[in-house]
Amino acid sequence: MRKVLRFTLALCCLTVFQAGCGAQEKKEIISNAYDVVLQQTQGSYTPDFKVDGKDTKVRNIILMIGDGMGLGAAANAYFANGKELTMMNLKTKGYVCTQSASDFITDSAASGTAYATGQKTTNGHVGMDVNQQPVKNLPEKLAPLGYACGVVSTDDLHGATPASFFAHQNERGASQEIWEDLPGCFLTFASAGTKGYFENLPLSDQEAIKKTFTLVYSPDDPAVRTSSRLIYLPESVKYEERGNYLPATTEMAINYLSSKSKKGFFLMVEGARIDKEEHGNNAAGVVRETLDFDKAIEAAVRFAEKDGHTLVVISADHETGTTAIRNAVLEENTVQVLFSSKGHSGIMVPLYAYGPKSWNFEGIQENSDVSNKIYNILK
Repeated sequence: MRKVLRFTLALCCLTVFQAGCGAQEKKEIISNAYDVVLQQTQGSYTPDFKVDGKDTKVRNIILMIGDGMGLGAAANAYFANGKELTMMNLKTKGYVCTQSASDFITDSAASGTAYATGQKTTNGHVGMDVNQQPVKNLPEKLAPLGYACGVVSTDDLHGATPASFFAHQNERGASQEIWEDLPGCFLTFASAGTKGYFENLPLSDQEAIKKTFTLVYSPDDPAVRTSSRLIYLPESVKYEERGNYLPATTEMAINYLSSKSKKGFFLMVEGARIDKEEHGNNAAGVVRETLDFDKAIEAAVRFAEKDGHTLVVISADHETGTTAIRNAVLEENTVQVLFSSKGHSGIMVPLYAYGPKSWNFEGIQENSDVSNKIYNILK
């Protein structure tokens, strides 16, 4: 007998039920299999490829990290969405090995640090090397060269991945200390976390941050136009409440950073909640969060296509759930999602790229390689 779970979503309506497998089949394969029915697809975007792969000047790079997004998560979203994902429409593809310096299976802190700094480190470290010494992140390397830098995430700003691009702490759980690193960081724009979390910080930390950044709770705040450095904190980053926050704020960050530097910009965008849904083996959540991330990818790719000097690189910090796809009914936009665990795995993650010099990211590479390639392209 199938167990039915129903979700009413802003983007799409998903129905989830446990797959009806025979008892013997469950024993031999896995019992945690779910059908996800996507009742409203969102389509995808295919850019022209006039500048893609050309050896021309790159002024801007947008690094997009789907937290926990292995090929299983991407494939389930692709087939559920009528065989459409913007990331999968791109021509340049590769793979990323995510192992940390301490473990075969990385955590988000070590992998985020590798993407941010170009160095592998120990699980749990944020912006610190294996010897617990600070290592420069991409904003710290690029801002002195004239680039404006930013981060956007559906996680809290002290989450391991966004924190890796501005903070230096030996423990990813040192949330307050990570916020205390903000005033001395090299970011021009940041958006992650919530208004409520910020307002619960010690007043001394709030005041120190406000001396460096203009703080707004709405993208329509007039202060956005007059600020020189900006933090935008939404009311919520939960899927049911955030609406189009991730794609809209990706556009906001692109426009803001473009206005702050003639040299160019670097932006990291994280779809953080794919991972969280995989930890809970929530099949519908994995599909909806991957599709939401793909809308942000579309925003970045559309800008890159129009601009002609922007490179978009899309990957993941690690795979979560050993997520797979067992079956699908394409005419019904239905996929059967399999989870082998509720933790991270060591499986390589996919990489997609679009724009000038995208060929640099073909083939198998380390997460630290991605960071070093980005820096070498922009320096």
